[in-house]
Amino acid sequence: MQVDAIVNTTNAEMVGYSGVDLAVHTLAGAELDAECSRLAPLGLGQAKITGGYALPCQYIIHTSGPVWQGGHFGESAILRSCYIESLKLAVENRCESVAFPLISSGVYGYPKDQVLKFAVQTITEFLFEHELTVYLCVFDRESYSFSRKLFSDIRAFIGDEYVDEHDECYYEELENCAKSERPPARCCAEILPSVASAPLSRPAKKSLREYIQQMDRSFAQLLFELIDQSGMTDVECYKKANVDKRTFSKIKSNKNYKPSKQTIVAFAISLKLDMDTTQELLATAGFTLSKSKVFDQIIRYFILNENYDIFEINEALFEFDQQLLGV
Repeated sequence: MQVDAIVNTTNAEMVGYSGVDLAVHTLAGAELDAECSRLAPLGLGQAKITGGYALPCQYIIHTSGPVWQGGHFGESAILRSCYIESLKLAVENRCESVAFPLISSGVYGYPKDQVLKFAVQTITEFLFEHELTVYLCVFDRESYSFSRKLFSDIRAFIGDEYVDEHDECYYEELENCAKSERPPARCCAEILPSVASAPLSRPAKKSLREYIQQMDRSFAQLLFELIDQSGMTDVECYKKANVDKRTFSKIKSNKNYKPSKQTIVAFAISLKLDMDTTQELLATAGFTLSKSKVFDQIIRYFILNENYDIFEINEALFEFDQQLLGV
């Protein structure tokens, strides 16, 4: 990962016995071993920071996670401390980006689906108070649990909505996405904060004359109108959309700035826009949600069903091998 810091899940001795810990120590080199020996021991739920050495990061943050014992011995409190203390160290050392593995999900036996959901929730809470880009590196599909019913509903929606019979390769694309096997390597998903906000009212239909009069309205102008209508602050909006402060500043300072389609959709989800308003916002940057793309259909499914849970949306996009929302 090309980030300022990576998090290494280790043990009290910090010596790199197995799993992620062994890989980190092996690739970082003997200098890391020497520094860790000076810093040890490392208590459960604590975090300590070292140099990155031969790894492509400036720092390595080491944390000691809990061994799963059925969930009755304070495992969740220890796990929460691992994430929070690691994030604090990243901020204290002026890191702008950090990558986590799923702490304790390997030989320590913490259920993988529980670890992922717990990590997302804990990191999201932290990010509402701090500017930081955080990645979770997932080793395999077992690391998350996606609703089979939701998967079937989305696939049926995509199939039912797409009616152009001449383009049979579209459904083949969908099937390939659903059946694809990811290699046993890291799959990175950014943490996307999601907090409910008041939905906007459905806009009245406009005449052609009104549309022509509004042709010069930019994406930025419409976005800030919608933010004002929602009652959210700018910070609340861009954090819920998982857009970093620098990107948001570009939008705010340059009315002609054109963000990516995924970023615009992320704003639409954070603002809980209906389909018409979402399409209007996309159109200001030259985009639309069509019925001929898997990504577009998944977004349409969630908006039409008034489901603005950005975690669930990104899980669905991940399941169908589509680019995630946000930065």
